[in-house]
Amino acid sequence: MRLNALTKKTKCLLAFIAAGPIAFGVFLLCNQLLPLPMPNTQSDFARVVTDQHGEPLRVFADGNGVWRYPVTQQAVSPLYLQALINYEDRWFYQHPGVNPLSLIRALGQWLMTGDVVSGGSTITMQVARILEPHSRSLFGKCWQMFRALQLEWQFDKNQILELYLNYAPFGGTLEGVQAASFTYFGKSALQLTHAEAAMLAVLPQAPSRLRPDRHPMRAEKARNKVLNRLAAFKVWPNKLIQEAFAEPVIAQFNSHPKMAPLLARRLIQQYPTQQTIKTTVNRQLQRNLERTVKQYIHTFPEGTSAAVLVLNNQNLTVQAYVGSADFNNNARFGHVDMVSAIRSPGSTLKPFLYGIALDQGLIHEQSLLLDVPSEFGQYKPQNFNQGFSGPVSVRAALQRSLNVPAVQVLDALGPNAFYAHLRSAGIKLHTVNNQAANLSLILGGASTSLEDLTQAFAIFGRAGLTQPISYLAASPSPHSTKNNKSPNQARRILSPEAAWITANIMAGASLSHFETRRAIATNTLEIPFKTGTSYGFRDAWVLASTKDLTFGIWVGRPDGTPLTDNYGRQNAVPLLRRVLTLLPAQQLTLPPKPKNVTRNTICWPLGTLKLLQDPNWCMREKSAWLINQQAPANTLADPLDSYWAGNLIKAQLNANGEQTNAQCAQPVHSIKTFAVWPSSLELWLPQKWRRTNVLPPWARQCQQTLALQKLKINGINPNSTLTPSYNGTSLPEITATTTGFNGKLHWFLDGQWRGEGDSFTLSGLENGRHKVSVIDGAGQMDEVVFSVME
Repeated sequence: MRLNALTKKTKCLLAFIAAGPIAFGVFLLCNQLLPLPMPNTQSDFARVVTDQHGEPLRVFADGNGVWRYPVTQQAVSPLYLQALINYEDRWFYQHPGVNPLSLIRALGQWLMTGDVVSGGSTITMQVARILEPHSRSLFGKCWQMFRALQLEWQFDKNQILELYLNYAPFGGTLEGVQAASFTYFGKSALQLTHAEAAMLAVLPQAPSRLRPDRHPMRAEKARNKVLNRLAAFKVWPNKLIQEAFAEPVIAQFNSHPKMAPLLARRLIQQYPTQQTIKTTVNRQLQRNLERTVKQYIHTFPEGTSAAVLVLNNQNLTVQAYVGSADFNNNARFGHVDMVSAIRSPGSTLKPFLYGIALDQGLIHEQSLLLDVPSEFGQYKPQNFNQGFSGPVSVRAALQRSLNVPAVQVLDALGPNAFYAHLRSAGIKLHTVNNQAANLSLILGGASTSLEDLTQAFAIFGRAGLTQPISYLAASPSPHSTKNNKSPNQARRILSPEAAWITANIMAGASLSHFETRRAIATNTLEIPFKTGTSYGFRDAWVLASTKDLTFGIWVGRPDGTPLTDNYGRQNAVPLLRRVLTLLPAQQLTLPPKPKNVTRNTICWPLGTLKLLQDPNWCMREKSAWLINQQAPANTLADPLDSYWAGNLIKAQLNANGEQTNAQCAQPVHSIKTFAVWPSSLELWLPQKWRRTNVLPPWARQCQQTLALQKLKINGINPNSTLTPSYNGTSLPEITATTTGFNGKLHWFLDGQWRGEGDSFTLSGLENGRHKVSVIDGAGQMDEVVFSVME
């Protein structure tokens, strides 16, 4: 069909020679004086943001409100091209723009019937009329033919055909076959069936009268006319023609796509001169996520929104981008993009801290951390539940998202070093008034975006590697934006071993109690995830990563107002579970374990390998994942014991095996090493592991001297029973004080921290046994058990 023995200019030249030299000269002069009114391809098209396969996600109309999607001949189904050319202009590739035989035939039909039976216009003439509309008069037709000859003189057939494909009218503000295909059939023009191709081939003849969504019977009759023509010319096999006849006209007017609207808006602004922006978005996943998030947020109060970002871990391309819960809902701030918004990350930075500390050799997976009342300079971190757990492992601290142990590790690593690592991972942190990094960093003391957090969290599925997120399936034009930069190569943030161990810890936290189809089917879905909650319940986060995908989810109010009980476990994790059900199980597997990560037994309180310890030092065994079989000792500072010098104490013993020192005037017979727990843990340890039972007793000559220095609770007698006074109706207030203390005192009632100070007042106690405990700044502890009976 496209074989063309003569060039465009040769055909035109022959046509003018046949008409005479004078006519040819007149054409050349007019061609110079009356140039073709060509379209502005930059402004005439709607700007389109597409998915990874080129299908529109969102379209922005041109300056006149016309929906015209740019399309090339290669992006249109050959079926449509066959139907169009054989119905509209069978000799398109042979004539010079005007087909005299067609004009004579059309004129004869008009003279015989008085009606227009066939128009006689070639595709080139139709393009000329599109570029420059004219009246339906004899002069208008002549002018159209002149413009058609100009087109043929200046352009080849394929260029002319592409002008038709892009500018043909399909009704109202709808122009071009691509826009028509998506609007009426919800698919690309490359995917048209035989019947649909025939339908669109005839539609420009009367786009309003033949609209298939409004007038299906009329449209079917016109379509069948095209099919009969194709059958007569034997363009398609008869079987396919009959199948096309049988296909009903089913069309709907699909409103112009508005998927991933906030990503599309962002990219249109970022690349202002790009006509078509092809993204990496998975259309099906995007559609399902938008529907899921909108349904999920429906149960929340007005003003609440949510955002979800899904990345492909292979190259950190964006698979889905849901910037708000409901784009069209102003009550939920639907136009505010919460993927790029700057918010407090809560506890979501903790996995990075522990991973970096693993690489630095500060800790291992089962290192002993101290969840106790702590003061780091002027900073006093509190746990989410306001309580303390005493001795915890790194695994437990991360899985339970405990605050105090995280601050203990950050204090050892250094806030500035941690800040630098986060910046390298792509997390841009914004501190208040650009203050220097401090210990509050790990608990949400700086702000960042869901985009940055998700990019960085992917290191747990990418063996410790990161790189910038990619939104585009193809590089934009070099002149599309001043800020266009080539993406950086992947860079290492964590070792593969530290990344795997940290991910393994997070995967051990259960999601199964959130009921979903996947949870019911597999009982437990193990996936590395981390939640976060900002101050005032303003932001609820959850991040998750598998070998293939990384997920970032935020729930909250875009205007920054608090939302009651809006914390990660409560609001973000259930949405994650719904998101996971949209994906096949093979995309939710864990990364493989590095070969040099092995399980070994370590012992507390030292934290080192059991096989390297004296058997008497091993009080609690732990099975730990270790890198190269290295188990760093527990050397992090005890926040309650400024005198603490490690877990090994060398005790001086007299001949009877009792402790002694220079103040006791007892000769030292031997020195023996004992493993002890950090002093601040005494309250949480069973009696057999407390220092008074682990270390030998003091010699009698030393006890009187030590008694003056020993912490002791006064004001409550041990094992006493407190009752109301004889004329009272309730217990009087009782104040406990201490002697022999060093530093600040921390008070506990029945194992719960109640504050700090030189004294502690008891009131309003229920009947039964109670215990008051106190720990001082030197790690000393005392406790008194008593009863209350009213």
